[in-house]
Amino acid sequence: MDRYPPIADHGLVGDLQTAALVSSQGAVNWFCSPRFDSPSIFAALLDHDRGGYFLLAPDGADSTCRQLYYPDTGVLVTRFMSPEGVGEVIDWMNANTSRTATDRHTLLRVVRAVRGTVRFTLECRPRFDYGRAAHELDLRPEGAVFRAPGITGHLQASFPLERDGHDVRGSVTLAVGESAMAAFTTCDPDGPAPAPRTVEETTAELWEAVDFWQRWLHTSHYRGRWAEMVNRSAITLKLLTYAPSGAPVAAATMGLPEQVGGERNWDYRYTWVRDGSLSVRALLDLGFVEEATQFTRWLGDRMRDRAEIPGERLQIMYRVDGDPYLTEEVLEHLEGYRGSRPVRAGNAAADQLQLDIYGEAMYALTESMEVGVQTGYHGWKGLARSMDWLADNWDRPDEGVWETRGGRKDFTYSRVMCWVAFDRALRLAFDLSRPANTELWTGARDAILDQVMDKGWSQREQALVQHYGGDVLDASLLLIPRVGFLSPKSPGWLSTLDAMERKLVSDSLVYRYDPAASPDGLRGSEGTFSLCTYLYVDALARAGRLRTARYTFEKMHTYANHVGLFAEEIGPSGEQLGNFPQAFTHLSLIMAASTLDEALEQQRD
Repeated sequence: MDRYPPIADHGLVGDLQTAALVSSQGAVNWFCSPRFDSPSIFAALLDHDRGGYFLLAPDGADSTCRQLYYPDTGVLVTRFMSPEGVGEVIDWMNANTSRTATDRHTLLRVVRAVRGTVRFTLECRPRFDYGRAAHELDLRPEGAVFRAPGITGHLQASFPLERDGHDVRGSVTLAVGESAMAAFTTCDPDGPAPAPRTVEETTAELWEAVDFWQRWLHTSHYRGRWAEMVNRSAITLKLLTYAPSGAPVAAATMGLPEQVGGERNWDYRYTWVRDGSLSVRALLDLGFVEEATQFTRWLGDRMRDRAEIPGERLQIMYRVDGDPYLTEEVLEHLEGYRGSRPVRAGNAAADQLQLDIYGEAMYALTESMEVGVQTGYHGWKGLARSMDWLADNWDRPDEGVWETRGGRKDFTYSRVMCWVAFDRALRLAFDLSRPANTELWTGARDAILDQVMDKGWSQREQALVQHYGGDVLDASLLLIPRVGFLSPKSPGWLSTLDAMERKLVSDSLVYRYDPAASPDGLRGSEGTFSLCTYLYVDALARAGRLRTARYTFEKMHTYANHVGLFAEEIGPSGEQLGNFPQAFTHLSLIMAASTLDEALEQQRD
């Protein structure tokens, strides 16, 4: 087993409250419980020796590994091919769609020989609380029990297990057609042990999981050209959504580097207002109304939480249950992925001022109107107070969309999205006949437009730029035509798009900005940002540049991993970097596919 396989060398499984990453070598290298943002139990991706892992794979190093999802599901199949035989490990978690959080979560693994004879080896080496908490092992005939402070892990297997220090090993030899199983369940220390399970019962659960995912995906409205990629992105967004609240996490992981060996290693297991709000449009494009509606309600709750409290009306990110406290700490004992330190848990950016989030929030609330979601009276009063506050505060420097740590600036994107906030709030006020200070909001909206076109424009670049008084390009502005700030074919926008192509696009891949030209308070560089590449496709399609848009979109698919997943960034050699998989990338893929499909159909007509 590689100490640090490539980030992209993993598939994702989950139960809609937490998730695990399984490598193509059969190792669970990331798993937290009971929630996405809980301390890790298996975190070998962040430290092979201290992080813990759960390996189930054939003996020997001469196997060829292949990994795929069972069609249209979140069930992962890892195949091992050798001269002696072909074996499969099937990983999944049973989806829990309940609105009630639970402490009990089970990772299920079925192994089988499909040709010849295969000997499988199991190694279960949990390391609780990010590897900081010691555990006790109780090995019994019915399985192993790992006890750590605040949590217990139960390992069940249909074959014998043996002690290996405080960890467990086992092996089973299967002939063609034979199967075995292993299951790892976490629960509270006082929780009952899981019921005994057989291979037959576990296999029956497998087919129930397959049916769940295929039924869910069958409700999608997408019938476009890129069904396989869009469907995989939809399933990935679902896997990254916390069912009890409807809030999506930005990614399943924390601490994976944007540059190997660098310090840009963040915790993405939280819900960003920005990401979640844009996911509403992606979900509605596919017809997933329930998911879009549930997040919209979560967002409304966040706006009401601070309705009577002075200060900022929204925080940029929250825990999946709406908790606003995300204290950041450095896990000094972990070496980080391939030595990428520091490893951070929590996210100090939660305290930043990012004024763009009001625009994304209002965008989501307006988009949800098309499926009948309306803000109630008390919700509207909270929303109106937020807009009144924003009218007094939009003209402030902030940290910006990319959460830079180099000081506040007058970011153009923040101003654009404040314009969106007032524009959409005014639409809602008129459409719903709600009480509002429309004169105040209209004045703010119009002042922002004039200011952006005056101060955000670079004569040198003939483009809208990252912040006032500079000439640095920023790919976040690719959202301008989608939100209607400028027409997608207006001269000013086309000139900005041309400038981005010159400065930010590399072989169709798009950088967020140039840190060397606009210092962001962090050392090192980063790869191209996959979200921005899909926003580029969307903007190209809206501008009528369909040949370039389609080729860029198709080329981007070549950077997906072997099961269609994307991390945050693409490195210089095409490697995936950053937390994995990233929801923002997959939702922007869906939006770009929908826009490009529509544009191509209009061209054909």
